[in-house]
This record gives sequence, C-alpha cells and structure tokens, in this order.
Amino acid sequence: MPHQNKIAPSIHPMKTIVTALSMALISAATLAAQGPRTPAQSIRANFTQLNKEVLDMAKDFPPDKYNYRPGEGVRSFAEVMVHIASGNIYGAKAGRGEQVKWDELDPKDYKTKESIVALVQKSVDDAAATLKATPDEQFSKTLGPWMAVIEHEAEHFGQLNAYYRVNGIVPPQSRPQPKKN
Repeated sequence: MPHQNKIAPSIHPMKTIVTALSMALISAATLAAQGPRTPAQSIRANFTQLNKEVLDMAKDFPPDKYNYRPGEGVRSFAEVMVHIASGNIYGAKAGRGEQVKWDELDPKDYKTKESIVALVQKSVDDAAATLKATPDEQFSKTLGPWMAVIEHEAEHFGQLNAYYRVNGIVPPQSRPQPKKN
C-alpha cells in the first residue's frame, strides 16, 4: 500500500495549484508593470516583490494570532515566517558561492512578532544584497539558487494567505489600495 500523508492527503495537489497561481500572479504583475526583462531583472524583481508582500504580512498579522496553526503537524504562522527566513538565508549563502546546506532556524528562538519581523527583514536584506551583487551574466548560466528560493517562498506566501482568510482577515495585498494621483 502506498505511503499516505496522514496530515492532509490532498495537500500536494493544492500546494501545486497555490504555488503556480502565486508565481503566475506575481510574475504577471511584475511583467505588466515593467515590460520585457532580462533573466537577472526578472529574478531580482520577483524576489523583491514577493519578499515585500511577505514582509507586509509579517508586520500586519495580529501578534495574538502568530501561533495560529490550521491543524496538528502544520506550521504556525510564526513558524512559516521563520521557515521563509531560513530559505532566504540559504539563498544568500548559496548566491555568494558558499558551500551550504539548508539549515532550518529554530522557531523557538524567535518568541515574539517583533523578533520574527526583524529576522525576516534581515534575511530579506541579506539575500537582496547578495542578489544585487550577483553579476547579470551569471543568470545566463543558471537561475540558481534564486528560482528555487522564489518558488519556495511563493508556496508559503499562498499558505500565509490561507491563514489570513481562515482567521477572517483580508491579506494586505488583497485590500483596496488608495488611488494614486
């Protein structure tokens, strides 16, 4: 009998759909705003936009709901944020050419919303600095590790949107935006 996921047997197809939709929406919005881009410009723009939205969520989500988890064995909102930071740290190190393996940060080391927001901000800043320092020609050879980091974060971005909705909160990027003059 094949192995069955006891937590959520149907999560894998949903995970694929959420990831694909998140990436498509981010890519479409980015491309529509900027027109044709080089691979380096596309990776940098997608990384920047996605991380802006995740940081907005980290800052916006109510502190009393940071420990919300949809079920046993599923990461809490706080744990997802720390996991995203782990991915950015991996990307920064790999992007600098360091021999690196995925080192998962321990969410227990980040007990407050403020410490988690600071961690995510630092991970974004460090990864963005590495990405900015990466020569454009590098992206004609490989999109790694950046494509994997973006895909990973987009998957969890979709997960965080679901956490918002289940808690009766509209995610920041779905709220009406003030008109620009």
